[in-house]
Amino acid sequence: MSRSKRKTRARVLIVDDHPAVREALAAHIGNESDLEVCGEAADMGQALRQLVATRPDVAVVDISLKSGNGIDLIKRIRDRDAHVCILVWSMHSESLYARRALAAGALGYVNKDQATDVIIKAIRRVLAGKIWLSPSMSERLLQGVVGTRRQQDAHARLDTLKNNEIAVFSLIGEGKETAQIAKRLHLSVKTIEMYRRRIRQKLGLSDSGELYRVAAEWAFKVSGPE
Repeated sequence: MSRSKRKTRARVLIVDDHPAVREALAAHIGNESDLEVCGEAADMGQALRQLVATRPDVAVVDISLKSGNGIDLIKRIRDRDAHVCILVWSMHSESLYARRALAAGALGYVNKDQATDVIIKAIRRVLAGKIWLSPSMSERLLQGVVGTRRQQDAHARLDTLKNNEIAVFSLIGEGKETAQIAKRLHLSVKTIEMYRRRIRQKLGLSDSGELYRVAAEWAFKVSGPE
């Protein structure tokens, strides 16, 4: 457990850009005798200010934020307070982001399509200093360690993408156009076009058609049951 044994309830900071989502999760946490919500934030700046003001035991962080992104926020939280346990709770596929989240310093990853009792269990697990992942994701990570060289090379190519690039790649795989991606990520169309070019270069793709095909194949692969 993190910071202070004198506390009777663990303090939870919720970081999500949707007020209704934060409100719903806070209500569920409020029903638990061992947990309490100490603060809420919609973006990176608010989250870092709340981190100082409320001194949470655990931060529940979404990948998509009003400004910045959850992976970068995890790193910033870890740099500022190593005692805070971090759990990702996101609509994005665990298969696409869990490895990055754990590498950044999170202890767990829960998809938002899971039942509410799952996020509560996950919070308690990371508070105990343990990892929370779905069984299928745990198996995938293990396979990544012992898999074939070809599988490892495929993972390595995707790992060259930065966090904003992987977000763009994921949305391309969902069939989103450049303007839609820009709106979704709160970035300019010009910036998204730059990311698209970088993704093609890093993955060795010849044109936009190949980018769409590879991204769609990846999206199909990671959209299966967790």
